Amino acid sequence: MTAAAPLTALVDSAARTVLLRGGDVYSPADPFATALLMQDGVVAWVGEEGAAESYARDADLVVDLAGALVTPAFVDAHVHATSTGLALTGLDLTGCPSLGEALARIRAFVRGSAVGPGGVLLGHGWDESTWPERRAPSLAELDEAAGGTALYLSRTDVHSALASTALRALAGPELPGLPGHLPDGPLSRAAHHAVRGAALGHLTPRQREAAQRATLAHAVTLGIGALHECAGPQISSEADLTGLLALAAAGGGPEVFGYWGELGAVDTARRVGAVGAGGDLFVDGALGSHTACLHDAYTDEAHTGAAYLSAEEIAEHVRACTEAGLQAGFHAIGDGALGALVAGVRAVADKLGLERVRALRHRVEHAELLTPDQIAAFAELGLTASVQPAFDACWGGESGMYVERLGAERARTMNPFAALLRAGVPLAFGSDAPVTPLDPWGTVRAAAFHRTPEHRISARAAFTAHTRGGWRALGRDDAGTLVPGAPASLAVWAPTDLIVQAPDEIIRNWSTDPRSGVPGLPDLTPGRALPHCLATLVNGRSVFRTAS
Repeated sequence: MTAAAPLTALVDSAARTVLLRGGDVYSPADPFATALLMQDGVVAWVGEEGAAESYARDADLVVDLAGALVTPAFVDAHVHATSTGLALTGLDLTGCPSLGEALARIRAFVRGSAVGPGGVLLGHGWDESTWPERRAPSLAELDEAAGGTALYLSRTDVHSALASTALRALAGPELPGLPGHLPDGPLSRAAHHAVRGAALGHLTPRQREAAQRATLAHAVTLGIGALHECAGPQISSEADLTGLLALAAAGGGPEVFGYWGELGAVDTARRVGAVGAGGDLFVDGALGSHTACLHDAYTDEAHTGAAYLSAEEIAEHVRACTEAGLQAGFHAIGDGALGALVAGVRAVADKLGLERVRALRHRVEHAELLTPDQIAAFAELGLTASVQPAFDACWGGESGMYVERLGAERARTMNPFAALLRAGVPLAFGSDAPVTPLDPWGTVRAAAFHRTPEHRISARAAFTAHTRGGWRALGRDDAGTLVPGAPASLAVWAPTDLIVQAPDEIIRNWSTDPRSGVPGLPDLTPGRALPHCLATLVNGRSVFRTAS
């Protein structure tokens, strides 16, 4: 038998042909595979140990997996890399238990920061719906904690923010007249966009690059091999997106695919190197900020949220993208927004032809409060649902934020993953980081153990949505699965027992029988530790490995 090197030999390996053997390989090509051969960045063979030795004789490098699990690398189909990096390296209020603790963390952050004159401090993640006080800080409380600093703190859903008086001044004298302005509270809608623009506009190129590097470096430690960056004039900037794409193209981290969310901006999307004119092109806002557009009023506020685009505007954008052969996409959360989106896309299908629209796999980000008719329309129109299961883990359940905003009956319809799959709607999973953290196995768990049982899907289906689903959303059917001819973008996980989880007991009993030929995945039962990543490879090259 040919001698094998440990996994650490993968670091900076320039070997053209690499054989991984002695583990478990998650592949539809062979459910009992223990070995995988990579050649020039492509999967060349997958199989069992008995045949591995014949490939070992000719391989440049043979690696002993020592029982580790090899899977396709994850794809996070919705991120904001700069904001995520700022949360990773700056003030992160995610999970903060109270208003008082949030103010204490703000004071400590300001004291420890060396911001220069005219500089801005940024933070993220506060969520007053989880605090005993049930309110956000007043402007006076925020200013006291900020000590005169220009401070921007996005809410966990990134659709409203706290802004100190100094930052409000940077946003300009027109701020008080903008929709969503509150003199003593969080800012939303156009007022939020204004203060966010002022805050991000004061980031130096060095700060921006450092934040992006932090996100890319963190992603590969989690087995993530590709990210979909959702950019746009209301989210970031052209310079932010082009800088990120250039940084990713230099290698050493995950692949990054950019989306530019600006109405009608087909030429801009192409000029900045985006793969689609969409992502966070807002049809509405978010439930937490009471800006998701609903058919019926919120339970806790007497209005229906914010409608940012009409069906006619949506149709014109989809028409322009379809005629240009470019994927369109929209952010839509509430049933009111999703109704307008379906009407707009259907109008284009009636004009240009259904198959022409379906061929581009236009995307809908979030798609949370869907009606049965809207789910059927997604399937008919070939729309991809780019969704975030961690939203349900954070805000679902009988006493979560969804119930508070919508009431129990509507809340039970949120994030209907099983119904989408039954209808044949393609799913692509993501995090919307920094709204929820980069956490791929946690995302798979959240879908498999949805807080509303009828919306649960199997772990296998959830894993597919977080791997192959992200590639299919890009129009790539050749990636995201470990079969010969596919890109060798993969992750290696510490040895663990493998099982087959399914939401239905009959299916579970059948699929755990070895004769079923269904490959197993780690046990994701809530409370169990999630898999630990040992190495990540992108197109056959090592971009991360543990030190030992």
